[in-house]
Amino acid sequence: MRLSTDQLIFWQDGFFKLNATIVYTWALMFVLVVGAKLITRRLTSGIAISRWQGAMEIIVTGIKEQIKEVGLRRPEKYLGFVGTFFLFIAMANLFTIFPGYEPPTGSLSTTTALALCVFVAVPLYGIEELGWRAYLKSYVEPTVIMLPFNIMGELSRTLAMAVRLFGNMMSGTMILGILLIVTPFIFPTVMSALGLLTGMVQAYIFSILALVYIAAATGDDEGQKTDLKTS
Repeated sequence: MRLSTDQLIFWQDGFFKLNATIVYTWALMFVLVVGAKLITRRLTSGIAISRWQGAMEIIVTGIKEQIKEVGLRRPEKYLGFVGTFFLFIAMANLFTIFPGYEPPTGSLSTTTALALCVFVAVPLYGIEELGWRAYLKSYVEPTVIMLPFNIMGELSRTLAMAVRLFGNMMSGTMILGILLIVTPFIFPTVMSALGLLTGMVQAYIFSILALVYIAAATGDDEGQKTDLKTS
């Protein structure tokens, strides 16, 4: 039983390895890009729309509403970034219905890469909204003594995002592998269905955490609090 897709090596030449994590990740990205291209090539604003466009509009609208709920006042600005996270993690787990496929989110390298994207995006969005002076000033508030603690907080939450997603995906694989040995007929099917639900939940949690961090960096959460007080 493999605990991670990193352990499945397809090709190796010295230090360079082509493991299942890389193959499944690129395959998933290819499917998402081609699928998006096929769905959006015949978009229409009329009443009669295709089922694929209807499903896409439901997903996009749902993500935009979640961005608003977090407190970000311009959801269109963050839709591409956060929406891509959600779709990638969700589809990575939904594709487990295909035999032989293993989700790349079960690899710590993948979840770390996703968390690092958030780590880089948060200050970029913050600087864009507030300016670099105001954003950097937030690291020394309320006093300059808080500077090292705020920096450690940024690093620790990035690590927490990576480990949380990796741990949940890996634990599901381990439980399923154990049940396949103990009860190979009934429980694995139930656990597979539960794993699909867990994957969707993890995609939602990861995306929401990214939104919360962005809202805190851009000051939009404070703006929402002010609006609520004045209303």
